[in-house]
Amino acid sequence: MVVTSVAQEPTKEPKDAGPGLRNMFLNTSAEQAPIHPSKEYPRVWGVAVDWPIGEHIATIVSLADGSASVYTTGTFGIIGGIGHETVRTAAKKVVKDADRYFDDSTPTQDFSYPSPGHVRFFFTTFSGVRVIDTEWASLSGRRSKYFALFDAAQDVLTQLSMVTETR
Repeated sequence: MVVTSVAQEPTKEPKDAGPGLRNMFLNTSAEQAPIHPSKEYPRVWGVAVDWPIGEHIATIVSLADGSASVYTTGTFGIIGGIGHETVRTAAKKVVKDADRYFDDSTPTQDFSYPSPGHVRFFFTTFSGVRVIDTEWASLSGRRSKYFALFDAAQDVLTQLSMVTETR
């Protein structure tokens, strides 16, 4: 997926790159992506998972086309990954898995980062953006009903890290 916007100025500060790319993703429609509903992806075409890491927030983005990236509120990030089968497979799994939680999510236009101690799952759908907000403690303790989705997103991070380490 390549998303460009003439309305946004390129960021000048490295620490602003991740939040800017995250915001661009959350404000991109399926038509702009372009991704279309299919049998495999009837409602959800992308997922962004925000979770706290120390004083920063990391965002794992996965799309139905196999694109995947990691953005942070710091200066670290990994963009792309679609050129690697392991990343594509992991990204597509997250998006497929998200559809199971569609009814738990609520429509939103509030793309703010989660409050301390929380994780947010944003679903980019063919009818707008939806969100699930849950406690980090329940996810890290594997007690949350959303643990499987979080774990699948963690696999995207693992696969992205592995392909960047081999470069």
